[in-house]
Amino acid sequence: MWSYHPDLLAKPVPRYTSYPTAMEFVEDVGADDYTRALEAVDSATPVSLYVHIPFCENICWYCGCNTGGAGRKQRLDDYLTALRSEIALVAKRLGGRGRIRRIAFGGGSPNAIAPVELVRLLDLLLTVFDAHRPDVSIELDPRGFSSEWALVLAAAHVTRVSLGVQTFAPHVQQAIGRIQPLSHIERVVAALRLRDIDAINFDLMYGLPGQDLADVDATIDEALALAPSRIAFFGYAHLPQMIARQRRIDASRLPDQRLRFEQAELGYRRLTAAGYVPVGFDHFARPDDSLAVAAREGRVNRNFQGFTEDDAPVLIGFGASAISKFPDLIVQNEKKSGPYRDLVGEGRLAAMRGVRVDAGEQRRAAHIRDLLCNGRAHLDAAEIASARGALSDFEQKGVIEWDGEALVIRDCGLPYARHVAACFDGIRGNIAAV
Repeated sequence: MWSYHPDLLAKPVPRYTSYPTAMEFVEDVGADDYTRALEAVDSATPVSLYVHIPFCENICWYCGCNTGGAGRKQRLDDYLTALRSEIALVAKRLGGRGRIRRIAFGGGSPNAIAPVELVRLLDLLLTVFDAHRPDVSIELDPRGFSSEWALVLAAAHVTRVSLGVQTFAPHVQQAIGRIQPLSHIERVVAALRLRDIDAINFDLMYGLPGQDLADVDATIDEALALAPSRIAFFGYAHLPQMIARQRRIDASRLPDQRLRFEQAELGYRRLTAAGYVPVGFDHFARPDDSLAVAAREGRVNRNFQGFTEDDAPVLIGFGASAISKFPDLIVQNEKKSGPYRDLVGEGRLAAMRGVRVDAGEQRRAAHIRDLLCNGRAHLDAAEIASARGALSDFEQKGVIEWDGEALVIRDCGLPYARHVAACFDGIRGNIAAV
């Protein structure tokens, strides 16, 4: 059982899909840095590609993604033209170096575009980067899914599909502007499996307006009956001052911190009891899934898609707001679709902000990653001396323990993993320079 310590949870901390986080990006890091990083990639370096489609047929109120409505066909066509141009620009600078192992399509909703457009994008990526049968994954909005999509995904050798389920409770769906009956999700899953696409992920959420423990319990029952390969179970972040669409959500109906904690614990207990392997603090995978295998072997990584078995040191992002990551650099493309199209149309790389990551920050990043992904980090003597004092409250409350030079997050301390990791953050933390 988890112990509830509201004082430890009181301070907001990042999700650490990268370190340094996007809040540290500055505008004097950009296209020139990106060019140098691309040119420094050698022929043996594993590389992953991410393609951002910032459009959805319907905009959900809870969503914090960079996305807009897909209603205007010309805007969609113009964006896809720019996206193809950016892919060609980056491929030219990479010059055939690097080994492409994974390609991921996210958004927004990639199925906001026509299936034939996805095929064209994928064919272009495979050709200009000389990729040979990489793992291909895609995020899908079940509401825009059709049997044609299942056929196209199978023909394109897509290996994994992530479905935005969030909740099966109709009244909660109504409260977040995302109506999708259980029967529809069942048809989507069946259509994918009919085409031999068996690696299916579900995204589920807690902390939603009007959501109680019974709602979470019932949603997990229905999810388990469909037996997805992976389940991401994460908390809704209500930031209406930053995300205008969230202002449509009635904040008075949001669960309080204690109920959110109980919902997270219920999800963890139910999913692990059903045989799913916990990965990090909010992912779960069936024992035969590659993510569960990576967890057993200590190979889990964390990037902008969450917990993953992808350990490629270079991630190249395409599209408005997409982020590219190198060992010593993180850069983000222009966020707005219009200016992004203009930049690429002028033959320029779209990277507009970012952060350089020196050796000290790389070490902090490694500790944060190891704590979040594997539940332990190995420190040197100087780091231990600083960390023991900074983490004394966590140790006294039984959240962490020490195993020689290893700092270990106990199983009961999982809800506090990000808060422990944040202590190693150069800006937010209180552990001396490492």
